Amino acid sequence: MRKVKKHEYPWPANPDPNVKGGVLTHLSYFKPLNEKSKPVTLEFEKPLLDLQKKIIDVRKMANETGLDFSDQILSLESKYQQALKDLYTHLTPIQRVNIARHPNRPTFLDHIFNITEKFVELHGDRAGYDDPAIVTGLGTIDGRNYMFIGHQKGRNTKENIQRNFGMPTPHGYRKALRLMEYADHHGFPIVTFIDTPGAYADVRSEELGQGEAIAQNLRSMFGLKVPIISIVIGEGGSGGALAIGCANKLLMLENAVFYVASPEACAAILWKSAKAAPKAAEKLRITAPELCKLQIADGIIPEPLGGAHADPEWTSKQIKKTINETMDELSKMNTEDLLKHRMLKYRKIGGFQEGIPIDPKRKVNMKKRDLSIAKIPDAELEVEIEKLKQQVSEVKESSVPPKLDLDEMMQQLEREVDQEYSEAVKGAGLTDKLLKLREEVSKANADNETIDPLLKDEVEKLRVEFEQRLQAAPNYGRLQTKLNRLKELSKVKHLSATKKEAATLKQELKMKVDPVLNDPKIREKFEALKAEIEDAGASSPSDLDDELKKKIVEFRKEVDSQLVKELKEEIEKQIESLVNSSDDIKSMIAQLKSEVAKAGETPDSDSKNRIDALAQKIKQSLAEAIDSSSLKEEIEKKIQSLVNSSDDIKSMIAQLKWEVAKAGETPDSDSKNRIDALAQKIKQSLAEAIDSSSLKDQYDNLVSKDVSLKHEDPAEDNLTADELRMKVGANRNIS
Repeated sequence: MRKVKKHEYPWPANPDPNVKGGVLTHLSYFKPLNEKSKPVTLEFEKPLLDLQKKIIDVRKMANETGLDFSDQILSLESKYQQALKDLYTHLTPIQRVNIARHPNRPTFLDHIFNITEKFVELHGDRAGYDDPAIVTGLGTIDGRNYMFIGHQKGRNTKENIQRNFGMPTPHGYRKALRLMEYADHHGFPIVTFIDTPGAYADVRSEELGQGEAIAQNLRSMFGLKVPIISIVIGEGGSGGALAIGCANKLLMLENAVFYVASPEACAAILWKSAKAAPKAAEKLRITAPELCKLQIADGIIPEPLGGAHADPEWTSKQIKKTINETMDELSKMNTEDLLKHRMLKYRKIGGFQEGIPIDPKRKVNMKKRDLSIAKIPDAELEVEIEKLKQQVSEVKESSVPPKLDLDEMMQQLEREVDQEYSEAVKGAGLTDKLLKLREEVSKANADNETIDPLLKDEVEKLRVEFEQRLQAAPNYGRLQTKLNRLKELSKVKHLSATKKEAATLKQELKMKVDPVLNDPKIREKFEALKAEIEDAGASSPSDLDDELKKKIVEFRKEVDSQLVKELKEEIEKQIESLVNSSDDIKSMIAQLKSEVAKAGETPDSDSKNRIDALAQKIKQSLAEAIDSSSLKEEIEKKIQSLVNSSDDIKSMIAQLKWEVAKAGETPDSDSKNRIDALAQKIKQSLAEAIDSSSLKDQYDNLVSKDVSLKHEDPAEDNLTADELRMKVGANRNIS
């Protein structure tokens, strides 16, 4: 044989690093672009342009004038970075779609040149021609050999035309299948990169068997005995992406999308307009976080702020790191486990749960509805009603019927609502069922019998059926309008009653407060204190000295104690008159006196039990008498007046309301402790105000008038502050 020089293809084992032109590491027609890509600003990124322009202007000014604007530049740059962070951490689905389609986004071969030490591109499907939309080749990452397959888009218009905008023909998928089988034969792991809007759908591709080529790839990929990793680096559209995406692990870049139909196509089908693409993108759930929740994607590869095109090299490093970590995990599996793992991944996609009820299909009422009443503020509504009443009163009685007050208006509206409900029942075809159930219920009530549970079930079924058919009733719009009007009138009535009650309470409080404030001693102290404040020349309360503040607090306490005394004297009179008007209570008090006198100073156990029972019975009777009479309401009003007259108690109640509103429905332990402490403090303040008067003594004297109970246990028979508050309804007012 002829001796020839042996060559090592494609690279020698020990290449000379000093060779002219450097060592060739990547054998491919793909080369870096000579010119820099033009910056492209997406629609939602335009607010950032103003900050960028300001930074450029300040730098230009610094260069022209020679002044130091470094602080201003740093401040603007920090604002820009914060705005960029806020924008890219709250992206909507359609914004992520636009980022995935960005013209400057790095392509498959850009990432390959960044992550591999060596790469040889392989061409052709051995049956037709070499489709440039799919690129295949062998490469190494950290000494490991891989078969790389991916969609290749262009970086400019010329390349996009050459690459067919990343949309493969059947020849491209057959080329991918040929190289997959080659990798399976030689034991090379397969890494696929998905970045395509979909398979090319022209007539020629359909004639060449586009669907058959994709189906062959899907079937064959499930039988490959080597690990397969798929990475979505841009947009993955329908079967064109899935033809090289049946992998053990499907990973996605942070702003990549993977969909069965583009948002524009989905919007055109469902909403008859491509303008609904943002809504369609949200409903399709095509982003990486959503697909991970659905367990379609297995992981998310982070991108820099601004998208992968902002820093392609950093993005490639993250892809390389993820490939190594995933391959370490998959290389531990044997062939059988690898195939089972791939099968189970796709078996669990699209799972559903049984036993969960499904809402019935919503029925659409095609008839025109009446416009509902807009929500009007209570104050504005009340003013309008008063104006309307005034206008009606000014019109002559001969031309206008007598005006209706608010109650009559509500009654008339309630009758109209009942009539509308009757028409709705008739329109729903439930009149016979309703009449039949009414007869059965009336019969049961006439016989004084309990309603049969089966009858209750029938009533409930009829109610549910009526609610389901109500929206389809012809008068549904009128019914809703009148219900809303009735609701607004109810709010006005409640507001009017509340204001009237507040005015009455304010007048009563004024009647009690004025005598106290007009007392000569109080008036004299007030004038003296006012003169001292004027002499101090303070412009605000914080400017007063401690001694003057102390005098103001003491004066307020004195006024409060006088007011409490006035209120309690009136309550004592009411309770005493209540006792004198009840013969039962007076007879029980007389019987108690007799028992105490009979028992003497050292009563035996039987006498003591009888005395205790009588005292308890008197307390209970007195409490029932208070509840059954108007005295209870009177006491509640007095205590409300007491609360309104004390700034300390009012401030504590306001603080308690604020704490409750702040804590919400589920307060934590700290909030709960603060609320309990405030409530206890308010109760204690009320108890002190009540105990400061002779109210408690008056009550005890009513129970045992002129009777010495020194031998009895005071812990059992004396009325405690808590019991007293319960009797007069203080706790109810505070709550």
